[in-house]
Amino acid sequence: MSNARTARFSRRGILAAGGALGLGALVTACGSEDSKDGGSESKAAAKSGPWSFKDDRGKTVQLDKVPANIVAFTGVAAALHDYGVSVKGVFGPTKTQDGKPDVQAGDMDISKVTILGNAWDQFSIEKYAALAPDVLISTMFDDAGTLWYVPEDSKDKIAKLAPSVGISVYDRQLTAPLERMWELAESLGGDMKATKVTDAKKRFEEASERLRKAAKAHPDIKVMAGSASQELFYVSGTNLSVDLEYFKALGVNFIEPPAKAKAQGGGWFESLSWENVDKYAADIIMMDDRSSAIQPANITEATWKKLPAVKAGQVISRSAEPILSYDKCVPLVENLAKAIETAKKVS
Repeated sequence: MSNARTARFSRRGILAAGGALGLGALVTACGSEDSKDGGSESKAAAKSGPWSFKDDRGKTVQLDKVPANIVAFTGVAAALHDYGVSVKGVFGPTKTQDGKPDVQAGDMDISKVTILGNAWDQFSIEKYAALAPDVLISTMFDDAGTLWYVPEDSKDKIAKLAPSVGISVYDRQLTAPLERMWELAESLGGDMKATKVTDAKKRFEEASERLRKAAKAHPDIKVMAGSASQELFYVSGTNLSVDLEYFKALGVNFIEPPAKAKAQGGGWFESLSWENVDKYAADIIMMDDRSSAIQPANITEATWKKLPAVKAGQVISRSAEPILSYDKCVPLVENLAKAIETAKKVS
């Protein structure tokens, strides 16, 4: 992150590493408001049938037919892709500077979707309108209904073009949004009985049990979740992030910055200078794999290289914004389980 970018993010109260990169824009939903904990109101038995879905804001979107022109945040589109649901347009990190798919694009063929914006605050309303969208879908990293990566400045214009659906990834365990994305994909006509889909769910359950056993067998292994920028190193707390909350519930021994230290990060993370990167002693370090973060192989700080976990080769990747399909979440759980099973006590 450049200094300018870091400063701009701070002014807007944007979250850095650990759970999210920032607070997007609150898009007013089209449709009726209902209770908070809803689900799909109908199944997509036929593409021509009526469709309704109650999202995690308590908003119900009702359409005459199942949406055909879907626009979604890249990570959401990647999850829907795994369930056989295609989107027409995406917004958010989709391709890297060399034109390759961003990690958040999953298995999508990004050449077949219209990219409305590839970075924070980028969203082409002209391209969006040209797609004649039926619905916009994104995740939410707060309890205010803020749709991730929908720009604050243009949220009202965007909201007028199509109704929106929000899936919460805030202050809950990973299994909750996974179940909600499953329900959404099913309502949109996804093949939830496909062997690949059912096998992935089973593998996720098996991986979770493996992690539970690994954590129980190695309670002394301390895990730290981090993210790197040029100026700062961020240590994430376990609260608020869906993956860390889930892993903690399975028994993983996480380093937890005190609440006061996380205050400037909105409760998500503590910011450390590179000189103080050794503040916490960890046996395993999970590092943010998003393209917005500096990856471990590219960290040149001497203080980083001296960390016991780094010297022991006990650094693994972490998807701070998991693609919410069981297929994509399996390796996240398996990698942590394997790391704990094989880790040396170095802290």
